[in-house]
Amino acid sequence: MVLDDFRIEVRQWLKEHCPEQARGKGDPIYPGSKRPRLTDEVATWRAKLGSKGWTVPTWPKAYGGGGLTQTQAQILQEELRAIKARVPLGGMGISMIGPTLLEFGTEEQKRQHLPPIAMGEVSWCQGYSEPEAGSDLASLRTRAEDKGDFFNINGQKIWTSGADFADWIFMLVRTDFSVPKHEGISFMLMTMDQPGVRVQPIQLISGDSPFCETFFDNAVAEKSDLIGRLNRGWGVGKRLLQYERLGQGGLGDANARPAPYRPDLVRTAKKYIGVDSLGKIDDVDARNKVAQFAMNKRSFELTQERSKQENASGKSMGEATSIFKMYGASMGRDTVDLQCQLMGHQGYGWEGTSFSDQEILATRNFLSARAHTIYGGTNEVQLNIIAKRVLELPD
Repeated sequence: MVLDDFRIEVRQWLKEHCPEQARGKGDPIYPGSKRPRLTDEVATWRAKLGSKGWTVPTWPKAYGGGGLTQTQAQILQEELRAIKARVPLGGMGISMIGPTLLEFGTEEQKRQHLPPIAMGEVSWCQGYSEPEAGSDLASLRTRAEDKGDFFNINGQKIWTSGADFADWIFMLVRTDFSVPKHEGISFMLMTMDQPGVRVQPIQLISGDSPFCETFFDNAVAEKSDLIGRLNRGWGVGKRLLQYERLGQGGLGDANARPAPYRPDLVRTAKKYIGVDSLGKIDDVDARNKVAQFAMNKRSFELTQERSKQENASGKSMGEATSIFKMYGASMGRDTVDLQCQLMGHQGYGWEGTSFSDQEILATRNFLSARAHTIYGGTNEVQLNIIAKRVLELPD
């Protein structure tokens, strides 16, 4: 009965405060100060939800959250979906660095950084990979030198998603070159708005540029923004990757990122292949592929829900997040692959009047989806983690 009362409260509050402009399809509602300005209605919607603590519903109230249980948060998400409310806040702030600060940050760090994240006032990016330190991340060489009151940062990061719009960066840096590589790494936060930081977008084959190179030339990180102990940042960094993979595997906070692109494969097949006298997809092979994909997708969703319930009861996912990251990334790639196959040659158009906007979008999604199995740790890396840490197979 208590949960029923909570649902009624949520439904009534959303009816009063969520404007029509924030419902249905529309541009993503990005956090931070550098994106195009939100409309007044959408900005007010996010501010009201943030003030309520419902942008990060399970975070403690002291840090800008709603203090809700996992069950209450699920009810909130169900009611948001019921009115087709657009996700009011997403990004690495709430999906990655926020949970990491809740676990490893000092009280001062939590109070400084978490409330602005919850209100969507700042955008974050991740400084992990380097040109010669990708899958072997512990080989990173970006250096942080102790200058007494601050750290001096020099080096380069690559594949820094959203760096051109970020207000802050969380990063792994080398603070000791004289010890084994995993032991001389520290985890730091740093503002992007300073002369020592330069960002250069990387143009991708899909035509857009979500990734960047980031260069540090005597950039400054404050001593108060060292997370955890000096030279002991590797454990913090690995834990953040687990939070990232929770989100990529569909197990994180539902607000953490926009829903992935999921085309309607049945509708696509019927449009481009046609239907038989019974209204079914008029090609047995295509029909079987669509049916098999639907069954796999539903099985994955049910597994996600079961894992969420286990996680809500206090059972940590740990390295098992790699299972969901690997399968979710593969499914995201395979979805758009199958969509383009069903569309035939119309699914591979780059430009021209012979292709509709939707067909051109399918091509770009086909190309960009290749990255799903690379970023956040490649599928090969995830399989190694699963073999060693989950299945405990011998080397």
